[in-house]
Amino acid sequence: MGSSPFIVTAALPDDIFAWADALRRAHFPPERNHLHAHVTLFHAFAPALFQELRDYLPRVAREFAPPVGRIAGLMNLGKGTAIALHSPDLLGIRAQIADHFHGSLTAQDLHEPRLHITIQNKVTADDARALQARLRGAIEPREFAFPALELHIYRGGPWEFVKRCAFRRQ
Repeated sequence: MGSSPFIVTAALPDDIFAWADALRRAHFPPERNHLHAHVTLFHAFAPALFQELRDYLPRVAREFAPPVGRIAGLMNLGKGTAIALHSPDLLGIRAQIADHFHGSLTAQDLHEPRLHITIQNKVTADDARALQARLRGAIEPREFAFPALELHIYRGGPWEFVKRCAFRRQ
């Protein structure tokens, strides 16, 4: 698989994905928007872990019903804006994956993430605050279930999709 790192994300249900992706297309600088809306769980697994990731992620996903998530409002990223998410169940699954790969995680992935969907990044802090002011009140709390984990290869800008690992049906 080369020397590119692997990224693990939580897939969004179709309706949440379409809504968040439309916000991302509308507010992310187009020359820098190489990705669709996503929820990153791990930013960079070493290429040497590909086989283990490919085998382990489906096993983990099959152990769990789709974890419940909740849209919790807006998140200020400093020079960007995100939709804040809350999901103790998804963070628990992430912790299990992190424990399995203990000793192989990057410094960035050692810490539990603040779950979010980035809809704007790499803008000025003033532009980010202006978008947050415009969207305040338009981002309503809402529950949903994450349908799957996904594995991607980082390719500089765009990611290459590798595998979707569906959670067990309830």
